[in-house]
Amino acid sequence: MIRDDVLVFDCVAHPFNFDPSNVLGDAGELFRQHLFAFHNVLTPEAEPKLPPEAFLKEWSTAEISRMVFDESDTDMLVAMPLPLTDLFHDGLSPWERCVDLTRENPDRTVFWGTVNPLEGRKALDQMEVQVKEYGARAFKFYNVRYDYGKPFPWRMDDPQVAFPVYEKARELGIDLIGVHKGVPLGPQPIEATQTWDMDGAAANFPDINFVIFHVGLPFIDETCWQLVRYPNLYASIAATVNFVVRSPRQFAEWIGKLMFWCGEDKIIYGSEAPIWHPKWALDAFWNFEIPQDMVDGYGYPQLTETAKRKILGENLLRLSGMDVEETKQRLNGSA
Repeated sequence: MIRDDVLVFDCVAHPFNFDPSNVLGDAGELFRQHLFAFHNVLTPEAEPKLPPEAFLKEWSTAEISRMVFDESDTDMLVAMPLPLTDLFHDGLSPWERCVDLTRENPDRTVFWGTVNPLEGRKALDQMEVQVKEYGARAFKFYNVRYDYGKPFPWRMDDPQVAFPVYEKARELGIDLIGVHKGVPLGPQPIEATQTWDMDGAAANFPDINFVIFHVGLPFIDETCWQLVRYPNLYASIAATVNFVVRSPRQFAEWIGKLMFWCGEDKIIYGSEAPIWHPKWALDAFWNFEIPQDMVDGYGYPQLTETAKRKILGENLLRLSGMDVEETKQRLNGSA
């Protein structure tokens, strides 16, 4: 059980639309089946595993809110859209539904916007709409695309595709950008999920903080060597923390590497609800310790309560421009 005074700020939940009618061809079907397999493989045996008809559906925002806020110790949430219009008619998690999710709990939910930078001026205009009209506080990008029936990725260090969206974010007062890295799903080539392009993004835009989602798994060693070199690079353990029960020693190695190389101030928790219910991973993480032989043998710092507090919420609060104590008081007042 997480202590009452710990503030949990979940960096990602998606109101997915997995309904078969939303799927675009074999590529979209493969993508949603991969996520369903992910749910089954990493959900602990003691926890409910959803059958296909209960998982591969259009999830309501009310279901997400209940799962995150009512059934776990989560205090705040990022409503995270997906722009995968190459695989699903509505992109899989439309930004408009993320706005709806935010409005259900406006004091506890933050909306991150998303666009497809390959769309050029249209993407920049959409960024302006999402920030000025709907209050987007950050952006999340996906450079593993499958447009025109074949892989069509773009790079985070591309001056023609990526840099204009960073410049637009800066113009709009946004200094926080996330990107899906690692966790190859569907037909996208695995090399497009590697983190090599983050050096150029971080170096050319030092005033923007970039969050590498999923810590770039399976490329965590490369990610660590980038995190330690650029002060504006951060790592989200979304879809990584979910190994904590089924593969605790493997998770210990990953979190140990992150703690060793970049420290407890640059790691951010995320649940990936509703792929997994957030409660069991949160509880397991709060009670988790790195095995002593790994601390002694590899020099990993121990996962202390102070580190857990930072990872579970305080780091993302800081990146979002929020004060920890003020936020706790505000949430207690609105409870």
